Amino acid sequence: MPSLKEIKARIASVKTTRKITAAMKMVSAAKLNRAQKNIAGMRPYSKALHHILDCLLTDNSELDPSLTVQRPPERIAIIAFSSDSSLAGSFNANVIKEMRKTLKTYHNLPKTHIYIYTIGKKITDATAKTGYHITRNFNGLPAKPDYQTMASLADNLITQFRAKTIDRVEVIYHHFKSAGSQILTHENFLPLPLNNPDDNVGNNTTADYIFEPSAPDVLAELLPKVLKLKLYTILLDACASEHAARVIAMQMATDNADQLAGELTIEYNKSRQQAITNEILDIIGGSLK
Repeated sequence: MPSLKEIKARIASVKTTRKITAAMKMVSAAKLNRAQKNIAGMRPYSKALHHILDCLLTDNSELDPSLTVQRPPERIAIIAFSSDSSLAGSFNANVIKEMRKTLKTYHNLPKTHIYIYTIGKKITDATAKTGYHITRNFNGLPAKPDYQTMASLADNLITQFRAKTIDRVEVIYHHFKSAGSQILTHENFLPLPLNNPDDNVGNNTTADYIFEPSAPDVLAELLPKVLKLKLYTILLDACASEHAARVIAMQMATDNADQLAGELTIEYNKSRQQAITNEILDIIGGSLK
């Protein structure tokens, strides 16, 4: 049975830890609030732009196939989004697990045909242990999301896809649904999916556009913008999800610390009472001799 001194030291340690987790929760909550405003401000524009693109892709008779052609996946690019730091629950573990699962899916391809782009230190470190070469990492970007960096990466991937040096681009990230729900998402970034005109039958949201100067020219300008915006929106999604996951993790850690401190206090009081009782018995026993 631990001594009173040891129990008291454990209580002090737990309370110190609780102060740290409570402070981290408050910091993450402030960052989450800012990240939510960023993603909330981006989504209406992104949604409208994607609606226009969906309508254009429905009538694809004049569409340049350079970004929509489906090729056998012989060269794959994978973009994975994680955080730079830990203490975010299963946020990073889920991304790492999905990355390893994806790499197993393409185990029949030479490792030199897998191009990996990592955003966040945690996924960078985990991928390095798999033996695959990381084409480029963006450590530090989750803390300071930057549109130009994502736009440059999207431009690079578009160029490689059009040059047929990459056949498919996949992204792994957490979609921010709410402060209490972050959905692990694995989807194709390139090639762009073509819409079936039959899917829009009875859908009043379709539109008949008049193009100036022409549909191919408009699409040639619009598609890269949509892809750049999509990649940046994914980054904002991942950042908001990270902060939300950390808030939940720190809240749980704080609650556990409170519970443990309460249990240790009860144990301390019981041990102290037992020690007092033993001293009284020793005094009574000594006086009877």
